[in-house]
Amino acid sequence: MAFAKAVNVSQFNSSDNTWDAIVVIAASIDAIEDDTLRAAVSSAAQVDGRIASSCNLIITEAAPGKRLIYSPTGALTRYFDDVRRFHDAAQHATNLIIDAGVVSPLLMVYADSDERYSKAAEVAFLAINQTAWQPLEARESLVEDEIEPLTQIGMLNDVDCHWLNAAEAGCRVARDICGTNPERMAPPLLADYCVEALSGSSVKVEVVSSQEQLKSEYPLLFSVARASEQVARHNARVITMTYEGKGEIKHTLYLAGKGVTFDTGGADLKTDGHMAGMSRDKGGAAAVAGFMKMLADLQPEGIKVVAEIGAVRNSIGSEAFVSDEIITSRAGVRVRIGNTDAEGRLVLSDVMTHLLELAENDANAEFFSVATLTGHAARAVGPYTALVENGKARSQNSAHMLSAAGDLWADPAEVSRSRREDFDFVKPRTKADDILSSNNAASAVTARGHQFPMAFLVLASGLDKHDVAYTHVDIAGSGVESGDWQHGKPTAAPVMMLAGRYLN
Repeated sequence: MAFAKAVNVSQFNSSDNTWDAIVVIAASIDAIEDDTLRAAVSSAAQVDGRIASSCNLIITEAAPGKRLIYSPTGALTRYFDDVRRFHDAAQHATNLIIDAGVVSPLLMVYADSDERYSKAAEVAFLAINQTAWQPLEARESLVEDEIEPLTQIGMLNDVDCHWLNAAEAGCRVARDICGTNPERMAPPLLADYCVEALSGSSVKVEVVSSQEQLKSEYPLLFSVARASEQVARHNARVITMTYEGKGEIKHTLYLAGKGVTFDTGGADLKTDGHMAGMSRDKGGAAAVAGFMKMLADLQPEGIKVVAEIGAVRNSIGSEAFVSDEIITSRAGVRVRIGNTDAEGRLVLSDVMTHLLELAENDANAEFFSVATLTGHAARAVGPYTALVENGKARSQNSAHMLSAAGDLWADPAEVSRSRREDFDFVKPRTKADDILSSNNAASAVTARGHQFPMAFLVLASGLDKHDVAYTHVDIAGSGVESGDWQHGKPTAAPVMMLAGRYLN
Protein backbone atom coordinates (compact mmCIF):
# COMPACT_ATOMS: atom_id res chain seq x y z
CA MET A 1 0.00 0.00 0.00
CA ALA A 2 1.64 3.19 -1.23
CA PHE A 3 1.83 6.25 0.98
CA ALA A 4 4.59 8.41 2.40
CA LYS A 5 6.13 6.16 5.05
CA ALA A 6 7.53 7.51 8.30
CA VAL A 7 11.30 6.99 8.74
CA ASN A 8 13.17 7.70 11.98
CA VAL A 9 15.99 10.24 11.61
CA SER A 10 18.33 10.68 14.57
CA GLN A 11 19.53 14.21 13.85
CA PHE A 12 19.10 17.13 11.51
CA ASN A 13 21.74 17.40 8.78
CA SER A 14 21.18 19.99 6.07
CA SER A 15 23.58 18.24 3.71
CA ASP A 16 21.82 14.85 3.80
CA ASN A 17 20.54 14.51 0.23
CA THR A 18 18.05 11.80 1.25
CA TRP A 19 15.72 14.69 1.99
CA ASP A 20 14.73 17.58 -0.25
CA ALA A 21 13.11 19.90 2.31
CA ILE A 22 12.42 20.32 5.99
CA VAL A 23 9.00 21.12 7.45
CA VAL A 24 9.10 22.90 10.79
CA ILE A 25 5.93 23.17 12.86
CA ALA A 26 5.95 25.25 16.04
CA ALA A 27 3.78 27.69 17.96
CA SER A 28 6.10 30.57 17.11
CA ILE A 29 9.56 31.29 15.77
CA ASP A 30 10.90 31.50 19.32
CA ALA A 31 9.64 27.95 19.97
CA ILE A 32 12.05 26.51 17.37
CA GLU A 33 14.81 24.98 19.48
CA ASP A 34 17.37 24.31 16.74
CA ASP A 35 19.53 27.45 16.52
CA THR A 36 20.22 27.13 12.79
CA LEU A 37 16.60 26.66 11.83
CA ARG A 38 15.38 29.39 14.16
CA ALA A 39 17.93 31.82 12.73
CA ALA A 40 16.89 31.01 9.16
CA VAL A 41 13.20 31.58 9.91
CA SER A 42 13.91 34.75 11.92
CA SER A 43 16.03 36.18 9.12
CA ALA A 44 13.30 35.52 6.56
CA ALA A 45 10.65 37.01 8.83
CA GLN A 46 12.56 40.30 8.93
CA VAL A 47 12.06 40.54 5.17
CA ASP A 48 8.54 39.09 4.96
CA GLY A 49 6.20 39.74 7.88
CA ARG A 50 3.83 36.97 6.77
CA ILE A 51 6.30 34.29 7.81
CA ALA A 52 5.65 34.77 11.52
CA SER A 53 1.94 34.04 11.19
CA SER A 54 1.36 31.83 8.13
CA CYS A 55 2.85 28.86 6.31
CA ASN A 56 5.64 29.82 3.93
CA LEU A 57 8.58 28.35 2.04
CA ILE A 58 11.97 29.84 2.86
CA ILE A 59 14.96 29.39 0.55
CA THR A 60 18.01 28.80 2.74
CA GLU A 61 21.30 26.92 2.70
CA ALA A 62 20.40 25.72 6.21
CA ALA A 63 17.81 23.26 4.87
CA PRO A 64 18.08 20.13 2.72
CA GLY A 65 17.22 21.01 -0.85
CA LYS A 66 17.52 24.65 0.26
CA ARG A 67 13.81 24.49 1.19
CA LEU A 68 12.52 25.20 4.69
CA ILE A 69 8.76 25.21 5.17
CA TYR A 70 7.75 26.90 8.39
CA SER A 71 4.12 26.41 9.46
CA PRO A 72 3.14 28.08 12.76
CA THR A 73 0.33 26.66 14.87
CA GLY A 74 -0.43 29.91 16.65
CA ALA A 75 -1.39 30.00 20.32
CA LEU A 76 -1.44 26.70 22.19
CA THR A 77 -1.94 27.78 25.79
CA ARG A 78 -5.66 28.55 25.86
CA TYR A 79 -7.98 25.98 27.41
CA PHE A 80 -9.78 25.41 24.10
CA ASP A 81 -6.61 24.79 22.07
CA ASP A 82 -5.92 21.19 21.13
CA VAL A 83 -3.62 19.06 18.99
CA ARG A 84 -5.59 19.87 15.86
CA ARG A 85 -3.51 23.07 15.75
CA PHE A 86 -0.63 20.82 14.67
CA HIS A 87 -2.89 18.88 12.31
CA ASP A 88 -3.96 22.09 10.58
CA ALA A 89 -0.41 23.44 10.38
CA ALA A 90 0.72 20.17 8.78
CA GLN A 91 -2.09 20.37 6.24
CA HIS A 92 -1.04 23.87 5.23
CA ALA A 93 2.55 22.69 4.88
CA THR A 94 1.54 19.69 2.76
CA ASN A 95 -0.25 21.78 0.18
CA LEU A 96 2.82 23.98 -0.10
CA ILE A 97 5.45 21.24 -0.33
CA ILE A 98 3.51 19.36 -3.01
CA ASP A 99 3.19 22.54 -5.07
CA ALA A 100 6.93 23.11 -4.59
CA GLY A 101 7.82 19.67 -5.96
CA VAL A 102 9.03 18.21 -2.65
CA VAL A 103 8.86 14.40 -2.49
CA SER A 104 10.93 13.47 0.56
CA PRO A 105 10.64 15.99 3.42
CA LEU A 106 12.00 15.95 6.92
CA LEU A 107 9.44 16.81 9.62
CA MET A 108 10.34 18.57 12.86
CA VAL A 109 7.55 19.34 15.31
CA TYR A 110 8.12 21.52 18.37
CA ALA A 111 5.53 21.04 21.09
CA ASP A 112 5.84 21.91 24.76
CA SER A 113 5.36 19.44 27.60
CA ASP A 114 1.58 19.95 27.78
CA GLU A 115 -0.05 16.50 27.72
CA ARG A 116 -2.51 17.71 25.08
CA TYR A 117 0.35 17.78 22.56
CA SER A 118 2.11 14.54 23.48
CA LYS A 119 1.21 13.07 20.05
CA ALA A 120 1.76 16.28 18.06
CA ALA A 121 4.46 14.85 15.78
CA GLU A 122 2.42 11.73 15.04
CA VAL A 123 -0.67 13.83 14.35
CA ALA A 124 1.33 16.03 11.96
CA PHE A 125 2.55 12.96 10.05
CA LEU A 126 -0.98 11.59 9.72
CA ALA A 127 -2.23 15.01 8.61
CA ILE A 128 0.37 15.13 5.83
CA ASN A 129 -0.81 11.80 4.48
CA GLN A 130 -4.46 12.77 4.92
CA THR A 131 -3.85 15.87 2.82
CA ALA A 132 -1.78 14.05 0.18
CA TRP A 133 -4.32 11.20 -0.22
CA GLN A 134 -6.19 11.02 -3.51
CA PRO A 135 -9.31 8.91 -4.13
CA LEU A 136 -8.93 5.30 -5.20
CA GLU A 137 -10.53 5.94 -8.60
CA ALA A 138 -8.02 8.72 -9.27
CA ARG A 139 -5.08 6.49 -8.37
CA GLU A 140 -6.43 3.71 -10.58
CA SER A 141 -7.05 5.93 -13.63
CA LEU A 142 -4.08 8.30 -13.38
CA VAL A 143 -0.41 7.83 -12.48
CA GLU A 144 -0.41 7.29 -8.73
CA ASP A 145 3.14 8.54 -8.17
CA GLU A 146 2.30 11.77 -9.94
CA ILE A 147 -0.89 12.59 -8.04
CA GLU A 148 0.55 11.38 -4.72
CA PRO A 149 4.20 12.42 -5.11
CA LEU A 150 5.40 12.14 -1.49
CA THR A 151 7.53 9.02 -0.99
CA GLN A 152 8.73 9.19 2.62
CA ILE A 153 8.74 11.51 5.62
CA GLY A 154 11.77 11.76 7.89
CA MET A 155 10.69 11.99 11.53
CA LEU A 156 13.13 14.04 13.60
CA ASN A 157 10.94 13.56 16.66
CA ASP A 158 11.28 10.35 18.66
CA VAL A 159 8.25 8.34 17.49
CA ASP A 160 7.44 4.70 16.77
CA CYS A 161 7.45 4.71 12.98
CA HIS A 162 6.28 1.10 12.68
CA TRP A 163 3.16 1.91 14.72
CA LEU A 164 2.67 5.15 12.83
CA ASN A 165 2.87 3.51 9.42
CA ALA A 166 0.35 0.88 10.51
CA ALA A 167 -1.95 3.68 11.65
CA GLU A 168 -1.72 5.40 8.29
CA ALA A 169 -2.30 2.12 6.45
CA GLY A 170 -5.51 1.69 8.44
CA CYS A 171 -6.61 5.26 7.83
CA ARG A 172 -5.91 4.85 4.13
CA VAL A 173 -8.16 1.79 3.93
CA ALA A 174 -10.88 3.77 5.71
CA ARG A 175 -10.52 6.73 3.32
CA ASP A 176 -10.52 4.45 0.26
CA ILE A 177 -13.72 2.67 1.24
CA CYS A 178 -15.58 5.76 2.39
CA GLY A 179 -14.46 8.06 -0.42
CA THR A 180 -15.04 5.82 -3.42
CA ASN A 181 -18.04 6.07 -5.75
CA PRO A 182 -21.02 3.73 -5.38
CA GLU A 183 -20.20 1.59 -8.42
CA ARG A 184 -16.49 1.15 -7.73
CA MET A 185 -17.26 0.32 -4.09
CA ALA A 186 -20.61 -1.46 -4.46
CA PRO A 187 -21.14 -4.18 -1.81
CA PRO A 188 -19.40 -7.03 -3.72
CA LEU A 189 -16.41 -4.81 -4.52
CA LEU A 190 -16.28 -3.50 -0.97
CA ALA A 191 -16.01 -7.11 0.20
CA ASP A 192 -13.30 -7.78 -2.39
CA TYR A 193 -11.38 -4.70 -1.22
CA CYS A 194 -11.45 -5.93 2.40
CA VAL A 195 -10.32 -9.41 1.41
CA GLU A 196 -7.42 -7.99 -0.61
CA ALA A 197 -6.39 -5.42 2.02
CA LEU A 198 -6.20 -8.13 4.71
CA SER A 199 -4.88 -10.93 2.51
CA GLY A 200 -2.02 -12.92 4.05
CA SER A 201 -2.46 -11.23 7.43
CA SER A 202 -3.48 -12.52 10.83
CA VAL A 203 -7.01 -11.18 10.29
CA LYS A 204 -9.46 -13.83 9.14
CA VAL A 205 -12.03 -12.57 6.63
CA GLU A 206 -15.33 -14.31 5.84
CA VAL A 207 -17.90 -13.03 3.34
CA VAL A 208 -21.56 -14.02 3.08
CA SER A 209 -22.64 -13.49 -0.52
CA SER A 210 -25.71 -15.72 -0.78
CA GLN A 211 -28.78 -13.50 -0.99
CA GLU A 212 -30.97 -16.33 0.28
CA GLN A 213 -28.72 -16.73 3.33
CA LEU A 214 -28.81 -13.01 3.99
CA LYS A 215 -32.59 -12.98 3.62
CA SER A 216 -32.87 -15.77 6.18
CA GLU A 217 -30.19 -14.74 8.67
CA TYR A 218 -30.16 -10.94 8.35
CA PRO A 219 -33.81 -10.06 7.66
CA LEU A 220 -33.64 -6.36 8.56
CA LEU A 221 -30.43 -5.88 6.60
CA PHE A 222 -31.90 -7.71 3.63
CA SER A 223 -35.04 -5.57 3.68
CA VAL A 224 -32.81 -2.56 2.96
CA ALA A 225 -31.08 -4.48 0.16
CA ARG A 226 -34.30 -5.93 -1.27
CA ALA A 227 -34.65 -3.50 -4.17
CA SER A 228 -31.04 -4.13 -5.21
CA GLU A 229 -31.32 -7.93 -5.28
CA GLN A 230 -32.14 -8.00 -9.01
CA VAL A 231 -28.91 -6.11 -9.83
CA ALA A 232 -26.06 -8.55 -9.21
CA ARG A 233 -23.35 -5.90 -8.96
CA HIS A 234 -25.34 -4.22 -6.14
CA ASN A 235 -26.07 -7.39 -4.15
CA ALA A 236 -25.58 -7.19 -0.40
CA ARG A 237 -22.66 -8.68 1.48
CA VAL A 238 -21.85 -9.33 5.12
CA ILE A 239 -18.12 -9.23 5.86
CA THR A 240 -16.79 -10.64 9.13
CA MET A 241 -13.18 -9.96 10.16
CA THR A 242 -11.56 -11.58 13.19
CA TYR A 243 -8.26 -10.87 14.89
CA GLU A 244 -7.00 -12.59 18.05
CA GLY A 245 -3.63 -11.57 19.41
CA LYS A 246 -1.25 -13.77 21.31
CA GLY A 247 -1.13 -13.92 25.09
CA GLU A 248 -3.76 -13.18 27.70
CA ILE A 249 -6.67 -11.30 26.16
CA LYS A 250 -7.19 -8.02 28.02
CA HIS A 251 -9.61 -6.39 25.59
CA THR A 252 -12.32 -8.06 23.52
CA LEU A 253 -14.07 -5.75 21.07
CA TYR A 254 -17.01 -6.38 18.78
CA LEU A 255 -17.52 -3.75 16.08
CA ALA A 256 -20.53 -3.38 13.79
CA GLY A 257 -19.99 -1.16 10.74
CA LYS A 258 -22.71 0.42 8.61
CA GLY A 259 -21.77 -0.07 4.97
CA VAL A 260 -24.56 1.55 2.94
CA THR A 261 -22.73 1.99 -0.34
CA PHE A 262 -25.40 4.33 -1.65
CA ASP A 263 -28.44 5.67 0.15
CA THR A 264 -31.22 6.94 -2.06
CA GLY A 265 -33.46 7.10 1.00
CA GLY A 266 -35.37 4.17 -0.47
CA ALA A 267 -39.12 4.69 -0.93
CA ASP A 268 -38.79 7.77 1.31
CA LEU A 269 -36.64 9.25 -1.41
CA LYS A 270 -34.04 11.92 -0.67
CA THR A 271 -34.93 15.09 -2.57
CA ASP A 272 -33.69 18.66 -3.07
CA GLY A 273 -30.15 17.53 -3.85
CA HIS A 274 -29.70 15.60 -0.60
CA MET A 275 -28.74 12.40 -2.43
CA ALA A 276 -25.36 13.80 -3.46
CA GLY A 277 -22.63 12.44 -1.21
CA MET A 278 -24.62 9.40 -0.12
CA SER A 279 -21.91 7.09 -1.46
CA ARG A 280 -20.12 8.06 1.76
CA ASP A 281 -22.84 6.44 3.89
CA LYS A 282 -20.40 3.55 4.26
CA GLY A 283 -18.07 5.57 6.50
CA GLY A 284 -18.72 3.34 9.53
CA ALA A 285 -17.82 0.21 7.58
CA ALA A 286 -14.77 2.03 6.25
CA ALA A 287 -13.52 2.87 9.74
CA VAL A 288 -14.12 -0.67 11.00
CA ALA A 289 -12.14 -2.11 8.08
CA GLY A 290 -9.40 0.47 8.62
CA PHE A 291 -9.06 -0.49 12.27
CA MET A 292 -8.76 -4.16 11.27
CA LYS A 293 -6.04 -3.25 8.76
CA MET A 294 -4.12 -1.56 11.56
CA LEU A 295 -4.44 -4.70 13.69
CA ALA A 296 -3.23 -6.80 10.77
CA ASP A 297 -0.08 -4.69 10.41
CA LEU A 298 0.68 -4.32 14.13
CA GLN A 299 -0.32 -7.80 15.35
CA PRO A 300 -0.70 -6.58 18.95
CA GLU A 301 -0.88 -9.06 21.81
CA GLY A 302 -3.64 -9.22 24.39
CA ILE A 303 -6.56 -8.08 22.22
CA LYS A 304 -9.32 -9.82 20.31
CA VAL A 305 -11.45 -7.91 17.80
CA VAL A 306 -14.37 -9.19 15.76
CA ALA A 307 -15.71 -6.71 13.23
CA GLU A 308 -18.67 -7.18 10.94
CA ILE A 309 -19.78 -4.97 8.07
CA GLY A 310 -23.25 -4.96 6.61
CA ALA A 311 -22.70 -3.79 3.01
CA VAL A 312 -25.92 -2.90 1.20
CA ARG A 313 -27.33 -0.43 -1.29
CA ASN A 314 -30.59 1.29 -0.28
CA SER A 315 -32.13 1.33 -3.73
CA ILE A 316 -35.56 2.26 -5.03
CA GLY A 317 -37.84 0.13 -7.20
CA SER A 318 -40.80 -2.19 -7.15
CA GLU A 319 -39.12 -4.43 -4.56
CA ALA A 320 -38.18 -1.60 -2.17
CA PHE A 321 -39.30 -1.94 1.41
CA VAL A 322 -41.71 0.74 2.57
CA SER A 323 -42.89 2.46 5.72
CA ASP A 324 -45.47 0.56 7.81
CA GLU A 325 -43.94 -2.83 6.97
CA ILE A 326 -43.33 -5.02 10.00
CA ILE A 327 -40.13 -7.03 9.70
CA THR A 328 -38.84 -9.46 12.30
CA SER A 329 -35.17 -8.96 13.14
CA ARG A 330 -32.57 -11.67 13.58
CA ALA A 331 -33.18 -11.31 17.32
CA GLY A 332 -36.90 -12.01 16.86
CA VAL A 333 -38.02 -8.42 17.42
CA ARG A 334 -40.93 -7.21 15.27
CA VAL A 335 -39.85 -3.88 13.78
CA ARG A 336 -42.35 -1.46 12.27
CA ILE A 337 -40.66 0.67 9.62
CA GLY A 338 -41.20 4.36 10.24
CA ASN A 339 -39.12 5.75 7.39
CA THR A 340 -37.01 3.90 4.83
CA ASP A 341 -34.33 6.59 5.00
CA ALA A 342 -33.57 5.37 8.53
CA GLU A 343 -31.98 2.29 6.99
CA GLY A 344 -28.62 2.21 8.75
CA ARG A 345 -30.04 1.13 12.10
CA LEU A 346 -31.74 -1.82 10.37
CA VAL A 347 -28.45 -2.95 8.85
CA LEU A 348 -26.63 -2.59 12.14
CA SER A 349 -29.25 -4.38 14.26
CA ASP A 350 -28.89 -7.77 12.60
CA VAL A 351 -25.11 -7.43 12.48
CA MET A 352 -25.03 -6.67 16.20
CA THR A 353 -27.24 -9.69 16.94
CA HIS A 354 -24.77 -11.91 15.11
CA LEU A 355 -21.89 -10.37 17.04
CA LEU A 356 -23.73 -11.06 20.30
CA GLU A 357 -24.03 -14.69 19.27
CA LEU A 358 -20.31 -14.84 18.49
CA ALA A 359 -19.50 -13.23 21.85
CA GLU A 360 -21.49 -15.70 23.92
CA ASN A 361 -18.42 -17.04 25.71
CA ASP A 362 -16.40 -13.80 25.79
CA ALA A 363 -16.43 -12.28 29.26
CA ASN A 364 -16.09 -8.49 29.49
CA ALA A 365 -16.65 -7.97 25.77
CA GLU A 366 -17.24 -4.40 24.62
CA PHE A 367 -19.59 -3.64 21.73
CA PHE A 368 -19.56 -0.73 19.30
CA SER A 369 -21.66 0.29 16.33
CA VAL A 370 -19.94 2.71 13.97
CA ALA A 371 -21.99 4.62 11.45
CA THR A 372 -22.81 7.77 9.55
CA LEU A 373 -26.20 7.41 11.15
CA THR A 374 -27.94 10.72 11.72
CA GLY A 375 -27.97 14.27 10.48
CA HIS A 376 -28.70 15.18 14.07
CA ALA A 377 -25.20 14.16 15.15
CA ALA A 378 -23.70 16.58 12.64
CA ARG A 379 -26.11 19.32 13.71
CA ALA A 380 -25.69 18.72 17.44
CA VAL A 381 -21.91 18.28 17.76
CA GLY A 382 -20.57 19.70 14.50
CA PRO A 383 -17.30 18.14 13.32
CA TYR A 384 -17.03 15.80 16.32
CA THR A 385 -17.89 12.13 16.63
CA ALA A 386 -20.92 11.53 18.84
CA LEU A 387 -20.58 8.74 21.41
CA VAL A 388 -23.74 7.35 23.05
CA GLU A 389 -23.17 4.68 25.68
CA ASN A 390 -25.38 2.28 27.61
CA GLY A 391 -25.37 1.96 31.38
CA LYS A 392 -22.61 -0.62 31.66
CA ALA A 393 -20.33 1.28 29.29
CA ARG A 394 -20.98 4.43 31.30
CA SER A 395 -20.13 2.65 34.56
CA GLN A 396 -16.81 1.64 32.95
CA ASN A 397 -16.19 5.20 31.74
CA SER A 398 -15.86 3.78 28.22
CA ALA A 399 -16.89 6.77 26.14
CA HIS A 400 -14.87 9.24 28.18
CA MET A 401 -11.74 7.11 27.79
CA LEU A 402 -12.39 6.93 24.06
CA SER A 403 -12.89 10.68 23.94
CA ALA A 404 -9.68 11.28 25.88
CA ALA A 405 -7.75 9.11 23.42
CA GLY A 406 -9.34 10.95 20.52
CA ASP A 407 -8.24 14.28 21.97
CA LEU A 408 -4.61 13.18 21.82
CA TRP A 409 -4.87 11.91 18.24
CA ALA A 410 -6.88 14.76 16.66
CA ASP A 411 -9.91 12.46 16.41
CA PRO A 412 -12.16 14.10 19.01
CA ALA A 413 -15.63 13.20 20.23
CA GLU A 414 -18.53 14.46 22.30
CA VAL A 415 -20.15 12.12 24.83
CA SER A 416 -23.92 11.71 25.07
CA ARG A 417 -26.05 9.62 27.41
CA SER A 418 -28.78 7.15 26.61
CA ARG A 419 -31.94 8.11 28.52
CA ARG A 420 -35.48 6.90 29.10
CA GLU A 421 -36.95 9.28 26.52
CA ASP A 422 -34.93 7.50 23.83
CA PHE A 423 -36.54 4.17 24.64
CA ASP A 424 -39.99 5.76 24.91
CA PHE A 425 -39.48 7.25 21.44
CA VAL A 426 -39.25 3.83 19.76
CA LYS A 427 -41.80 1.95 21.86
CA PRO A 428 -44.55 0.11 19.95
CA ARG A 429 -47.84 1.82 19.21
CA THR A 430 -49.80 -1.39 18.56
CA LYS A 431 -49.76 -5.06 19.51
CA ALA A 432 -48.67 -5.89 15.97
CA ASP A 433 -45.09 -4.73 16.51
CA ASP A 434 -42.46 -4.59 19.24
CA ILE A 435 -40.59 -1.44 18.22
CA LEU A 436 -40.76 1.52 15.83
CA SER A 437 -37.66 2.17 13.73
CA SER A 438 -38.02 5.94 13.45
CA ASN A 439 -40.34 8.90 13.10
CA ASN A 440 -41.06 10.67 9.81
CA ALA A 441 -39.19 13.91 10.44
CA ALA A 442 -35.55 14.44 9.54
CA SER A 443 -33.27 13.42 12.40
CA ALA A 444 -31.63 16.84 12.29
CA VAL A 445 -34.86 18.45 13.52
CA THR A 446 -35.88 15.65 15.88
CA ALA A 447 -35.25 16.08 19.59
CA ARG A 448 -32.52 13.66 20.70
CA GLY A 449 -32.18 12.65 17.05
CA HIS A 450 -28.77 10.98 17.48
CA GLN A 451 -29.49 9.41 20.86
CA PHE A 452 -32.78 7.60 20.28
CA PRO A 453 -31.42 5.44 17.40
CA MET A 454 -29.04 3.91 19.92
CA ALA A 455 -32.07 2.78 21.95
CA PHE A 456 -33.53 1.23 18.81
CA LEU A 457 -30.28 -0.65 18.19
CA VAL A 458 -30.27 -1.97 21.75
CA LEU A 459 -33.82 -3.31 21.49
CA ALA A 460 -33.89 -4.53 17.89
CA SER A 461 -30.61 -6.44 18.27
CA GLY A 462 -31.56 -8.03 21.59
CA LEU A 463 -28.62 -6.37 23.29
CA ASP A 464 -30.92 -5.31 26.14
CA LYS A 465 -31.02 -8.97 27.19
CA HIS A 466 -27.23 -9.11 27.65
CA ASP A 467 -25.08 -7.56 30.35
CA VAL A 468 -22.51 -5.99 28.04
CA ALA A 469 -20.94 -2.57 27.60
CA TYR A 470 -22.10 -0.91 24.40
CA THR A 471 -21.19 2.41 22.80
CA HIS A 472 -22.76 3.75 19.64
CA VAL A 473 -20.37 5.83 17.51
CA ASP A 474 -22.02 8.28 15.11
CA ILE A 475 -19.58 9.86 12.65
CA ALA A 476 -22.09 11.80 10.56
CA GLY A 477 -20.38 15.03 11.60
CA SER A 478 -16.78 13.82 11.70
CA GLY A 479 -16.52 11.42 8.78
CA VAL A 480 -15.49 13.93 6.11
CA GLU A 481 -13.60 17.20 6.13
CA SER A 482 -15.65 20.39 6.49
CA GLY A 483 -18.93 18.46 6.52
CA ASP A 484 -18.85 18.27 2.72
CA TRP A 485 -20.19 14.79 2.09
CA GLN A 486 -19.89 14.94 -1.69
CA HIS A 487 -16.41 16.42 -2.08
CA GLY A 488 -14.69 16.50 1.31
CA LYS A 489 -11.89 14.05 1.98
CA PRO A 490 -12.84 11.24 4.38
CA THR A 491 -11.18 11.67 7.77
CA ALA A 492 -11.02 7.97 8.76
CA ALA A 493 -12.75 8.82 12.06
CA PRO A 494 -12.80 7.05 14.51
CA VAL A 495 -9.83 4.83 13.58
CA MET A 496 -7.31 6.86 15.58
CA MET A 497 -9.63 7.24 18.55
CA LEU A 498 -10.00 3.46 18.76
CA ALA A 499 -6.28 2.93 18.16
CA GLY A 500 -5.31 5.48 20.79
CA ARG A 501 -7.60 3.80 23.31
CA TYR A 502 -6.83 0.14 22.65
CA LEU A 503 -3.59 -0.13 20.65
CA ASN A 504 -1.31 2.59 22.00
